[in-house]
Amino acid sequence: MNIVKVGMADLNVASSPDKLRTTGLGSCVGVALYDKTTKIGGLAHVMLPSSTLNKGELNPAKYADTAIPKLVENMERKGANRKRLVAKMAGGSQMFTFSSSSDIMRIGPRNVEACKDALNKVGIRLLVEDTGGNWGRTIEIDCSTGILQVRTVNQGVKDI
Repeated sequence: MNIVKVGMADLNVASSPDKLRTTGLGSCVGVALYDKTTKIGGLAHVMLPSSTLNKGELNPAKYADTAIPKLVENMERKGANRKRLVAKMAGGSQMFTFSSSSDIMRIGPRNVEACKDALNKVGIRLLVEDTGGNWGRTIEIDCSTGILQVRTVNQGVKDI
């Protein structure tokens, strides 16, 4: 069993018995996709809601609207079936408070909404989420079971 690391603005695919892990989810959202028949999992560490914010060379893993379709494509190439994929996600914290109620500073909540929109567009059902709050998270999906483990400093560890 290997632990495949997924960095910030990154995505990867693995299969049983391996696990995929990403750390440092604050306002970023970790989106885990899973096909229980083939036991193929995918994980994206999404930093921002929309690629329309991009200036310069596009990293598709960085944005919700491009990371999720790219992750599905990579999983299908490895043998997963899009019709069987289900999603779980965590992150999207509001890490700082601002005196302004400007929507632009609500990165975490906007990332969560954008990830849900992207999942809807590719026809993948979101089973469960652990989002919001004001704390960071580390998540790990077990490709043998599809269980997403969420670790936080103050909230402990939970399996979703």
